[in-house]
Amino acid sequence: MNIKILDGQVLNPGDLSWEGFSLLGKTTVYPTTDREDILERCRDAEIVITNKVPFDRATMEALPKLRYIGITATGYNIIDITAARELGITVTNVPEYSTEGVAESVFAHILAFTHRVVEHSQMVRKGAWKDSGLFSFSAYPLMEIYGKRIGIIGMGHIGMRVAEIASAFGMEVAYHSRSRKKDAEEKGFIPLSLEELLSTSDYITLHVPQTEETARMISKERIALMKPSAILINTARGGLIDEEALAEALNEGRLSGAGVDVLAEEPPLHGSPLISCPSCMITPHIAWAARETRERLMAKAEENLSSFLKGNPINVVSR
Repeated sequence: MNIKILDGQVLNPGDLSWEGFSLLGKTTVYPTTDREDILERCRDAEIVITNKVPFDRATMEALPKLRYIGITATGYNIIDITAARELGITVTNVPEYSTEGVAESVFAHILAFTHRVVEHSQMVRKGAWKDSGLFSFSAYPLMEIYGKRIGIIGMGHIGMRVAEIASAFGMEVAYHSRSRKKDAEEKGFIPLSLEELLSTSDYITLHVPQTEETARMISKERIALMKPSAILINTARGGLIDEEALAEALNEGRLSGAGVDVLAEEPPLHGSPLISCPSCMITPHIAWAARETRERLMAKAEENLSSFLKGNPINVVSR
């Protein structure tokens, strides 16, 4: 069995092991793979493991030996699922592996805005505390999140975990989802229309997949509904937000701040209007990148492949 791992560097920069895949077949690991190199590298592959390297119909048709594509992520929009199904190629993904890491990342962004730990630490190092002559010195407004409303858009596994953590902080939790969530409402979480959630929440966090329906769902018109004091958090997909509209609102003071772990283009080779916004904190798509999270992801990706080879595939998005 010939296994090609096309973009292994992000999943495993050297602190994990590929042994689990090697036990299942002859494994070749490439740190990254450009589009123009896909066919050459996969010509003799029956198994391909990919995170962000895309496979369209033409690519799959040019690889007659290909039987299986394992995505080391939850989202599978990089694969032409219809073509894979018609060509008899099984595609699997890894759901739920990043729930804890992403939920924690949401609060890393929220607390960075509310307590300004990094900024105050930097000012201490520059001597501002010493020069102030005060035993307690603050240069930024500080606030508690206790009692504030967090609005969660998308109440899947990650959205629910964010809600649970927020509740533990004493926040009021509201959510918007395609359907009512009985388990969420039993915990006191409030279902709202999208418009009401946007207009009443102090913190808004996105947890929906990027689809044709959700692309740029945070539009200029919807940003205008938000309170000027609100903070927008996005750890889902960059394409959910109209970045130009968000940057404009931040620069004009119509929105207090934004914390994003994702951008529309990753990496931002052509830039992003958000990068120059002082009230926007950007992390480089790392909400999923804690070692524990990646270990969970790799173990499940190995299990997906092993199950497929045994004739009992799991986590199939196309068969």
